[in-house]
Amino acid sequence: MDMQGKVVLVTGASRGIGAAIARAFAAQGAAVAVNYLRNADAAQDVVRACRDAGGDAVALQADVTVREQAAALVTRTVDELGRLDVLVNNAFAPYAFDPERRTGFADLAWPDYLRQFEGAVGAAFHMCHAALPHLRARAQGAIVNIASDLVEDPVVPYHDYGTAKSALVGFSRNLAAEVGPQGVRVNCVAPGLVHPTAGSAGTRASFREAIMAATPLRRLARPEDVAGPVVFLASPASAFITGQVLLVDGGRVMR
Repeated sequence: MDMQGKVVLVTGASRGIGAAIARAFAAQGAAVAVNYLRNADAAQDVVRACRDAGGDAVALQADVTVREQAAALVTRTVDELGRLDVLVNNAFAPYAFDPERRTGFADLAWPDYLRQFEGAVGAAFHMCHAALPHLRARAQGAIVNIASDLVEDPVVPYHDYGTAKSALVGFSRNLAAEVGPQGVRVNCVAPGLVHPTAGSAGTRASFREAIMAATPLRRLARPEDVAGPVVFLASPASAFITGQVLLVDGGRVMR
């Protein structure tokens, strides 16, 4: 999966899954724009890790739920790194995955859903609008959106989060149908519970163990497990794949 000469923009890349994705692209020779919202020091740590892995990298701050900032982020990526070949929409609204303290449907308000829609679909919408002119330019661009296996099996009904990720899958498939003739592919990677991450920090060990017991590979995903499939879907190795959702959860959900 040689990514030499390619430029990749990863949103929400200062920690967790996003940081692992950035490092994985760099290890394949890509130059990576490491987007972050607040933690500049963590983003710089990722930049150093990317360079140690063999690629170039730059840290760029932006709130990708804001249209103007998303557009400026793409412009700065092209200015700093010369082009844009791959967009990975990983950023999402903060969410704590704790089945014992989750908010039930009766206690949710519509703004709770809107917050998750803005973080998942809204951010992807703004980023894709800004990135597509650059991805079309060479008729070989790729977009990878990070969804969740909860869209297939809501083993825990995280209503607002799961609904937003389901909408992201619909967004991705509609976009794939439109931009495919222009040489741009759009796919999703849908992980299960990933640990350790900030989101899974509050998930009790007993629940993590129950998920592992229900998973054929008998463990939880690590951030690096998600990164490899993302690189694959952005690489020439998946040149004839678009509009798909790749489940990365150790076989817990099989389709």
